[in-house]
Amino acid sequence: MVNFGIVGFGLHAVKRLMPGFAGARNCRVVALSRRSLHQARESAHQYGIPLAFDSTESLCRSSEVDAVLVTTPNACHLRDVLLALECGKPVLCEKPMGMSGDECRQMVEAARKAGVLLGVAQVFRFEESVLRMRNRVAAGEIGKPIFVRSEFSLIVNASHPRKWISDLAVAGGGPIVDVGVHCVDALRFILQDEIVWVNAQSVSDQLSREVESAATLLLEFSRGTLGTVAVSFRSPYRTPLELVGDEGSVRADDAFSVDKPIVVERRGEAVKETETVSNYSAYTRQVEAFADAVEGKAAFPAPGEEGWKNQEVLDAAYRSINSGKREAVHPIIEN
Repeated sequence: MVNFGIVGFGLHAVKRLMPGFAGARNCRVVALSRRSLHQARESAHQYGIPLAFDSTESLCRSSEVDAVLVTTPNACHLRDVLLALECGKPVLCEKPMGMSGDECRQMVEAARKAGVLLGVAQVFRFEESVLRMRNRVAAGEIGKPIFVRSEFSLIVNASHPRKWISDLAVAGGGPIVDVGVHCVDALRFILQDEIVWVNAQSVSDQLSREVESAATLLLEFSRGTLGTVAVSFRSPYRTPLELVGDEGSVRADDAFSVDKPIVVERRGEAVKETETVSNYSAYTRQVEAFADAVEGKAAFPAPGEEGWKNQEVLDAAYRSINSGKREAVHPIIEN
């Protein structure tokens, strides 16, 4: 049994992580941290968690904690991950892993030097809908992928619980980093291919302040597939995902939803197949997979290097927005 400590216990932990841990067979939450010790103790009491701390360091130095799950605001990830690694604790960091490719490089290199596991919480790699689409593409059911698209929209307004989400210094960006990273990761994961060029455009408004409110990214993959990603903080929740090849296509209207059944549809010239799958256990599968990796039973499907690769794509998107040109994605340093 792997004992997790959650750093930055907030809305995401309450809404997604604790229900995920509730169904886990090989791990549990034994500690949490919040900025206020009083709030930390209240949350710990509410969720039956034995240990409460008011700092990342205190949690990471606890002998009761085997692994650390970092869920603090984006600007805190580098500090919190490096501290956990310094304490010898395996770390699962929420996406986006850092504020820049350089931050992600620092995390990955620190983990390599310490010989400690680092993973990024790209939870959609654990969804049935995404896995079914990946398997169909790998099996050649759509032929050679020609173009792919992923969209992710949600409403972010002044009453949004993540008050920092439009603060550039804390968030690092708008929907590109918040949900675009999911689109980028899912397309890379399904195609098993890397993005080498990005051309991006964005718009902002009074509410989004320093960050974008919506954006589109045109992606070029190394094997010639073209991709589009569209993200928005001003549209109702929707996550369509589609991959089109020279022999057919596979798609789902709500590919990233974990709250309802998903219909995955494959089309060919004279073939139409549908299957209904559930992503309900994605968060459980994610923490179980990390716990298995901590115990040396299996490799984790989203190691820190994947978070670094995603961040380099996001960095290229922002360079493109600023330059008005197509920008190359910087390759990472492989181990």
